[in-house]
Amino acid sequence: MTTQKESTTTTAVVVQQSKAAGRLLISGGTVVALILLILFFFLMRPDTFLSFVNVRNILYQISILAIIAGAQTIVMVLGDFDLSVGATSSLAGAVTSVLLLQENGLGVALLAGLAVGLIVGLVNGILIAYLKMSAFVATLATMTSVIGLGYLVTGGTTVFGMPAEFNQLGQGRFLNIPLPVYFAVAISVLIWAGLRFTTVGRRWYAIGGNVEVARLSGVNVRFARLLAFTLAGIISAIGGILLAARLGSAAAEQGGDNTLFSVAAVFLGMTVVRSGAANLVGTMIGVAIIGVMSNGLNILGVNAYVQQVVTGLIIIAAVTLSSLKTRET
Repeated sequence: MTTQKESTTTTAVVVQQSKAAGRLLISGGTVVALILLILFFFLMRPDTFLSFVNVRNILYQISILAIIAGAQTIVMVLGDFDLSVGATSSLAGAVTSVLLLQENGLGVALLAGLAVGLIVGLVNGILIAYLKMSAFVATLATMTSVIGLGYLVTGGTTVFGMPAEFNQLGQGRFLNIPLPVYFAVAISVLIWAGLRFTTVGRRWYAIGGNVEVARLSGVNVRFARLLAFTLAGIISAIGGILLAARLGSAAAEQGGDNTLFSVAAVFLGMTVVRSGAANLVGTMIGVAIIGVMSNGLNILGVNAYVQQVVTGLIIIAAVTLSSLKTRET
């Protein structure tokens, strides 16, 4: 009898330890994956990959994605997502660029670009929070409309020839570091602080945890969701403006790929924290994984089509890890 009890106890302990190990593997898997990627590409190209120039290039390449992924993080904290962030960024960059070519002042053009993000974000928020549309349907619809507007604004062509003072925002450097990197760091810190230390951030997390409980606790769920989508639109517009300045050109679907990449980055980041919720630090780790992967494959000369396959696998892995994390919690 005693032996049977001891056996049962031992089995229970083993099961608990296995679950704990599984949670640790899932939680640390994203960080470990980033470290392994860096190590792998360093071993493949020790003279190139971790050089100052290449690290700077990686930071430069992921700066815009980091901004847009930050916007995506805000809405995913509430349990929603925004398919229009990439299209919004493209339209904002296009509007800003076209106004500059029409000899409007830089300040006017930048404000117009930000207004694009504000309006798209408000429309998304109203459709989702007040008209009760699903985030998928609403943002898919706005994405489609915004892409169409982008083609109308640009005339279906690539716009270029903006003044140097605008291009400097995306191409200039301070202490030999590209300016978009500073913008990305500043915006990321603001989002992180807002989510972690403000009442609004706590309410967003409460809504993401349980909408009904948050409502019964006195949280104005509709306004909170409206605010989140509006901020996401404005932040996406900033990313699009900087992208246009960096490239020295603007097009209707210039930032389209950043939508999927931003979602993948947030899902990867959800595995970093115990709660399995969207969080800014985790999102930035996800952005780093995507950036390191893309840069490393380019250095190795991997075909662009193969890179697309790898990107798809990363998204699948991100969603899978996030789902496992949710089950564990």
